[in-house]
Amino acid sequence: MLYKDWLSEWIECYVRCSHKTRTYLRYKLLIEKHIVSCLGGFDLDELTPQILQNFIKELCDNGNSKTGKGLSPNSVNSIISVIKNSLKTANLLLYTQNNSADKIIRPKTVEKQIVCFNISEQKSIETYCLHGKKKKLIGIIICLYTGLRIGELLALKWEDIDFNKSIMYINKTCHDSPNGRVVETPKTNSSNRIIPLPKLILNLIKDLKRNSKCEYLIVDTDKPVAVRSYQRTFELLLKKLRIEHKCFHALRHTFATRALECGMDVKTLSELLGHKDSTITLNRYAHSMIEHKTDMMNRLAKNLMKKSAD
Repeated sequence: MLYKDWLSEWIECYVRCSHKTRTYLRYKLLIEKHIVSCLGGFDLDELTPQILQNFIKELCDNGNSKTGKGLSPNSVNSIISVIKNSLKTANLLLYTQNNSADKIIRPKTVEKQIVCFNISEQKSIETYCLHGKKKKLIGIIICLYTGLRIGELLALKWEDIDFNKSIMYINKTCHDSPNGRVVETPKTNSSNRIIPLPKLILNLIKDLKRNSKCEYLIVDTDKPVAVRSYQRTFELLLKKLRIEHKCFHALRHTFATRALECGMDVKTLSELLGHKDSTITLNRYAHSMIEHKTDMMNRLAKNLMKKSAD
């Protein structure tokens, strides 16, 4: 069996029914864009470790068709995951004698540097959103004070808000697809969580509800908002405020950074962010903790020196 034929069967019969729509679409795109053109003509048993590793090397060196440069390690690792999973299933079904994909060596990945807004930038964003004419901008404030991901924000319904207990239930997310907006359960169980709402945020949400004609919180002319559209709105907002471009996810990083600066413990922050365990939170925001502790030590030293002088 040719690898391209197996990939067609695998993606439709084994991935589509067992994975979330977003994963299925991402795998399908990687197959069509990168894998079939280079490896699709090989018979399954012809895919030796050398052929697969040479393919990975080519992706790292020249895999970006637009620039001619290499793909990022994260992109290459996503492609490797498709190859490994597809060939593992083929091997289990006895379509191949060996699973050559097990011998692929992955490129090293580098943890992305956490980028957040400073206090001055945050105040400018908040002022603009609070006094702007577009009610959907309140979603940006919600993210700054809850750490929601953009998909989680745009999937929020009124039934997810308990106004009496001042809490928000996070139990779904959304993303864009070729067929429109898709709402589904979160990728991991830890993403299902309850977030207590500050009074400021609760009042803003109450204001949104007064004139709402849609089941979703964040809308544009009474219709749910697409993820890319909301990202574009945020990009234009930053441009108007002359703030250096940062992705929407920087709002989540800003919430986490401010929370640590205010003394929130890592375990609590981890639960609010929906991380699998607090180690992820600790590793991701260790720099914020170090900077905060440095500031505290500097203030302590100044106070001690002042007392000594007195």
